[in-house]
Amino acid sequence: MTALASLTWTDVAERVRRSTVLAVPVGATEQHGPHLPMSTDTDIAVALAERLAEQVPAVVSPAVAFGSSGEHQGFPGTLSIGQEAVELLLTELVRSATETFSLVVLVSAHGGNAQPVTRSVRRLRAEGRHVLAWGPHWDGDAHAGRTETSVMLELAPHAVRLESARAGNTAPVHTLLPRLQESGLAAVTANGVLGDPAGASADEGRRLLRQAVAELVDLVARHRPRTDTVS
Repeated sequence: MTALASLTWTDVAERVRRSTVLAVPVGATEQHGPHLPMSTDTDIAVALAERLAEQVPAVVSPAVAFGSSGEHQGFPGTLSIGQEAVELLLTELVRSATETFSLVVLVSAHGGNAQPVTRSVRRLRAEGRHVLAWGPHWDGDAHAGRTETSVMLELAPHAVRLESARAGNTAPVHTLLPRLQESGLAAVTANGVLGDPAGASADEGRRLLRQAVAELVDLVARHRPRTDTVS
């Protein structure tokens, strides 16, 4: 795996002859219950981008660690820049990146970024830029439940506080959306969890990551410029 931040410009000039894909992890800094770190979405996005780069020639950019997380603002520590800023940030970032890389892949692990990511990609493609957006679509709890807890147990078990893990609101998310959109997540869950982390395991997290990476690799393989060669 090659991290862009560790390279010099001359390194990049050499490597893009063989690897013209830039993977951009897009996450957030927001509450994930009393048992998962604020960096959960960013950690997952970074892991997915890095695992992509282990299977296809790609460079991984520094993560975009702030997203549209206004619905989580009722919980201390959440840092949100809103949808408009996310859209503008990603649009300008990809415009810059496509001066060097022929394909940019936005690997987004925060559901709240979905709309601005989609709008940004639409705008960039209209400009003729080669950009993809992808995020994991795991069945299971909506937020900080068994799914995300399992993934974090695989990625960063030291950061998971299982002794503090408790179920939150386990009602179907679609029934909560009107109140959630009007008043934020704190109005529907006291501990910030939508779902139940009970039963989470690193083995399950490993399976979920393997499934997601396979989907991402397939997507990129189908859209990579044909002029690229494997390094």
